Amino acid sequence: MKKDLRIIYMGTPEFAVPSLEILVENGWNVVGVITAPDKPKGRGQNLLPSPVKEAALKHGLNVLQPTNLKSPEFQEELRSLKADLQIVVAFRMLPESVWNMPRMGTFNLHASLLPDYRGAAPINWAVINGEKETGVTTFFLKHEIDTGSIIFQKKIEILEEDDLGSVYEKLMNLGSELVLKTVEAIAKEEVMPSVQDESKALHHAPKIFKETCEIDWNKSAESIHNLVRGLSPYPAAWTTLDGKTCKIFKTKISSGHLHRKSIGEFETDGKNYLKFQTGDGVLKILELQLEGKKRLKIDELLRGYKF
Repeated sequence: MKKDLRIIYMGTPEFAVPSLEILVENGWNVVGVITAPDKPKGRGQNLLPSPVKEAALKHGLNVLQPTNLKSPEFQEELRSLKADLQIVVAFRMLPESVWNMPRMGTFNLHASLLPDYRGAAPINWAVINGEKETGVTTFFLKHEIDTGSIIFQKKIEILEEDDLGSVYEKLMNLGSELVLKTVEAIAKEEVMPSVQDESKALHHAPKIFKETCEIDWNKSAESIHNLVRGLSPYPAAWTTLDGKTCKIFKTKISSGHLHRKSIGEFETDGKNYLKFQTGDGVLKILELQLEGKKRLKIDELLRGYKF
């Protein structure tokens, strides 16, 4: 069964690597891997492959890197691979001529409990909004983005100490298990997809921009704390401190109010703490990175820097 089913896998970032690896390790026949073209990175602007391309080459898989998914040449090459099933994990939007190609369809792994948190940044927004749980969903692709029929879902708790980095890691691994389970069920013709319940589409998860990451100190200490968690370690929440851009990675909600400080003003003992007055209370900064400096714990920064 595993050798008969011809699979094409589409993905680009690190998030998509475990799902590809689990298929290969379990003997599934991945006949092609579609990923983004190599990108110039770093000072030398050397062309670097995507994490998915690196994983695919390690396993000796056939890699395609189209710049245009609608180009007749690419679609002809794709058709020649005679895929039965396509799997999409953290890739770009596909034209219908591509997702409609295989006889068993194309399914996608999304890092939320659909229909909630449809969009480009579901993990960020679940943490930013202070959710207590999230999960992963596999669903068949159709026209409107993230709206196709659900195949499987799996939940996880978001713990108080979690941030974007830790939730990303958990969902990346949980997602790979769900991709494997979905392929096995499709191969045995045991899937019963269910239409998404629109009444549960409560939140959107749009792309994160620089302005999304700027801290508004008028907001509550809790909502700023969650913004920091949902953007840490990357791209990171930021504010202006001493006339410089300052990224903030870790905070703690503190009780009370700062004496004679307005919203957005800070207080420090110059040794151990830096506290900001928010719209409703105090937020302690635990880890930060001043423009041009390294990421540091607050006591390390205060040893060498005076505000």
